Amino acid sequence: MSHAAAFRALHHGRVPDDPLVLPGPWDAASARVFAAAGFPALATPSAGVAASLGYEDGRTPADEMFAAVARIVRAVDVPVSADVEGGYGLAPKELVERLLETGAVGCNLEDSTDEGLKDPAEHAEWLAGVREEAGDRLFLNARIDTFVRGVQDPGAAIERAAAYVAAGADCVYPIAAPVAVLPLLRAGIQGPVNVVARPDEGPSPAELGGLGATRITFGPGLQRQAEQAVREHAERLAARLGR
Repeated sequence: MSHAAAFRALHHGRVPDDPLVLPGPWDAASARVFAAAGFPALATPSAGVAASLGYEDGRTPADEMFAAVARIVRAVDVPVSADVEGGYGLAPKELVERLLETGAVGCNLEDSTDEGLKDPAEHAEWLAGVREEAGDRLFLNARIDTFVRGVQDPGAAIERAAAYVAAGADCVYPIAAPVAVLPLLRAGIQGPVNVVARPDEGPSPAELGGLGATRITFGPGLQRQAEQAVREHAERLAARLGR
């Protein structure tokens, strides 16, 4: 079985309290740590990778993001899905080619820009193009940005999810959806649902699974947690040196 097929299979047949948990590596070293801990697959966070490369979230040049993903993929033997933000303005064919060159088996694709939410019909058409070019070689996780853009009506997220699933998305990701609406989203969405969790805060992955999550990712949370640990070590070291 290919890595892409194995990754897709991980999303199906799961019981409610056992969602697929995908840690988010930001470089090769962190990827090796997560893989060694026994996680069956990984999903890079664009913000975490951006921080590791010295960029603000959303400002990483495409070439550097693809190169970072390739380094992560090379470092581990488990499938890796890549957060490639809004696709960097690439046509579906070039986007798919560049993703496959990295060795990634899937991708996150956002439906908003700095200007706001994309037209859902136009975005669905673009996703359909990505699906056509990728075939079954990539697992498409369609991020839905309604909640982060101030649209709190779950119906808006459900409508976008339906359009994206019809276009060929394997999973939808209503990022920042309030925990209270997860059962409603689960009831209204066909197929796997990605939910973001905070490391060591809020509902556990099992609890989120019981509320409707098929899979759990952490955004840049793990990278920021690691950065905080390094900051604390640096402060202690500086204090010992009398600085």
